[in-house]
Amino acid sequence: MPRIEPLPRESLPQYEDTFRAVEGALGVLPNSTLTMARRPEIMEAFARLNAVVMAEGTVGGVLKQLVATVVSGAAGCAYCQAHTSHVAEQRGADARKLAAVWEFEDSPLFSEAERAALRVARGAGLTPNAVTDDEMADLRRHFDDDQIVEIVAVIANFGFLNRWNDTMATQLERSPLAWATDRLQDAGWEAGKHAGS
Repeated sequence: MPRIEPLPRESLPQYEDTFRAVEGALGVLPNSTLTMARRPEIMEAFARLNAVVMAEGTVGGVLKQLVATVVSGAAGCAYCQAHTSHVAEQRGADARKLAAVWEFEDSPLFSEAERAALRVARGAGLTPNAVTDDEMADLRRHFDDDQIVEIVAVIANFGFLNRWNDTMATQLERSPLAWATDRLQDAGWEAGKHAGS
């Protein structure tokens, strides 16, 4: 059960443009957005930031979603793991790669560049941050400074979302919950407090 109830979408017609944009990017309007709508300026500011950070840039959208999945898993946020892996598949991620994301170090499905990015994401999701100088140097072998800024922006963006959704016990929506239950449980994923009542 969420610790603060999301507002009903139909009670907020003035924010429908924002809701449609978020829903278009994710395939679902997250309950986290409807909870943030209690303070519309926070919701709209975060929606804009998230759209910029997660857009296809010099780093591909699938890799951004994989980075978001790994940082969320390292931080322990089941809500964000469900969303990010589901969106990764919608953006064209190979299902086998998604299933093996936690074996990225050894799986032949991942390139050295992907491993470097996911290694940094994993370390950044821990508290305290465990990213080493060697891991950043390895990241630099595969990505330029502008790309590294994009990757770290994804990590930082999900630092906010991981804290938000775990603290609020945000209830997963039907489609990401069903997707994660079907595809991530064998890798140890559980909805936990995000399953709802």
